[in-house]
Amino acid sequence: MLDPWSLAVLVEVGRLGSFSAAAEELSMTQPAVSRQIATLERRTGVRLFERLPRGVRPTDAGRAALEQADEVLRGMRLFETRMRAFATAEAGRVRVSAFPSAATSYLPDRFRSFAARHPDVELSLTVRSGEHDPCAAVLDGDADIALLTSWDTPGPPGTAGVVLTPLHEDELLVAPAVTHPLAEGRRVRSRDLAEDPWIDGTDPDCLGPIARLDAALGIGPPSGRLRLPDHADFAATRTMTRSRGRHISRRRLQRPVHDHPTLR
Repeated sequence: MLDPWSLAVLVEVGRLGSFSAAAEELSMTQPAVSRQIATLERRTGVRLFERLPRGVRPTDAGRAALEQADEVLRGMRLFETRMRAFATAEAGRVRVSAFPSAATSYLPDRFRSFAARHPDVELSLTVRSGEHDPCAAVLDGDADIALLTSWDTPGPPGTAGVVLTPLHEDELLVAPAVTHPLAEGRRVRSRDLAEDPWIDGTDPDCLGPIARLDAALGIGPPSGRLRLPDHADFAATRTMTRSRGRHISRRRLQRPVHDHPTLR
């Protein structure tokens, strides 16, 4: 089998028309270059260069060999360039899976920043509903990166084969009506909210699993808990808050999952 270095020697000899000049260009000795060409001629079974008093001249077979060798070497350089681009996130495609609020509020600025730094990388986004397992999407090859909250992060068996990377910690916010007793305070303890009615969106964008909320409150489930449909608009939520005199609680992005061979 012909090796790339032999082809590189062939191309330099053809370009410069001299074994000595090619040897100097390639930091080789003239006899070493001569042996490389002689080995190529022996392997191909044809004479590639006519030896002249001063330099060499390619034969018809040599001209065909030079054209083909140049094409092979350019293909190899292109191969290395494209693979290096994937390794440095300069080309290819990145598929992101995210829950709705992350897709609308967190990702747009990140996508713009990434696109500015890596203009040749294609970004795609899938907005998933609460019943889809984000880790499974990565493991099944349907996504390269999945953003998820601490509520929907599975246990160790469900995360084997992915890397969990903390991305952002966001505080819980309480929005009481101005007439609520807690409206005057700057900080609210979870146990202060245990007996109040709640208004929140649906998992995973808002409060998450009820059992975990109950545990955080420490006094069982809140009474008269209210739930809004997915993607309920702010106007509807605000109306309910004012009418009930209670509060809305929501939580944003907690952490992402990514398949680390693809993107860091």
